[in-house]
Amino acid sequence: MRCYCVMHHSKPLELVERETPQPVGTEVLVRVKAAGLCHTDLHIWEGFYDLGGGKRMNLADRGIKPPLILSHEICGEVVAAGPDAGEVPTGSRYVIHPWISCGECPTCLRGDENLCLKGRALGVARPGGFADYVIVPHPRYLVNIDGLDDAEAAPLACAGVTTYSAIKKLGEGIHREPVVMIGAGGLGLMAIEVLKALGGKGAIVVDIDPAKREAALAAGALAVIDGKAADATSQIIAATEGGAGQILDLVGSSATVSLAMQSARRGGHIVICGLMGGDLTISLATIPLRPLCIEGSYVGTLAELRELVELVKRTGMKSIPVSRRPMAQVNQAIDDLHHGKVIERAVLIP
Repeated sequence: MRCYCVMHHSKPLELVERETPQPVGTEVLVRVKAAGLCHTDLHIWEGFYDLGGGKRMNLADRGIKPPLILSHEICGEVVAAGPDAGEVPTGSRYVIHPWISCGECPTCLRGDENLCLKGRALGVARPGGFADYVIVPHPRYLVNIDGLDDAEAAPLACAGVTTYSAIKKLGEGIHREPVVMIGAGGLGLMAIEVLKALGGKGAIVVDIDPAKREAALAAGALAVIDGKAADATSQIIAATEGGAGQILDLVGSSATVSLAMQSARRGGHIVICGLMGGDLTISLATIPLRPLCIEGSYVGTLAELRELVELVKRTGMKSIPVSRRPMAQVNQAIDDLHHGKVIERAVLIP
């Protein structure tokens, strides 16, 4: 099979030919039909996460080293299954939950497999979707997408389930007041659609890129605000009539979290799921005095991906705009994303 591999961090992916893997035990062999590209892929391509203050979390320290096959947003069709996989119909189409876990620890047993300390996610610690085929360890990670388009369904595995899980953490408040969303890239546009499908009040979207703000308005945002504006905080407070009660930070940088905290009203709830990095210095007294809830959200559970796919099928939730590109253009897609030129979700097609 052909696969595009990170052989050296921050260098172009290389086309490599490998033997097509054969499934054993409970494994399932899936032919890749569509594979999305997200910012997490950029971090893995670079080999680190920015922790702020000049500190980095190097992936090599966690055993994640080249060669690597990126992409955890994968849709495909079943080609073969191991003898212990049970009945998995050949040719059936699925989006794959990539956040593979040990399946045995207390975290996994309560359903939070995405938080497993022994996690071996596809496209991170296991080979991902920038290839002709991918091995899925167990059929439980396959979510049926009958009736959905492969390229439009692929982002549900990360952009979709990440925003769905984060919005769920805001609770019933989404039906009472708008959610302030910081970031209008692939995650932001997906979050707008998820919020509409859940019957939310609407989104006020903040982004520094005018093209992305226009895309957010076209997707149905109630209002958009330039995050670089000197009075961005005042604009958010005015738009939310006194301060934001619910803020979803899809960027996760020092600047965006600071903006979120400055814009939140007393009792506000901030959910951060972006991973751009940085650090933050805050007065601890402000958290109980205001009082603020600051919560992290990391992708989503297998159950949440199943809920999301059913939500899409039931409501006809619109897909985020996707840019379909041949897999051979993966390096150009990475370069475009790295330089902020991508508004739609880039989806690579083998």
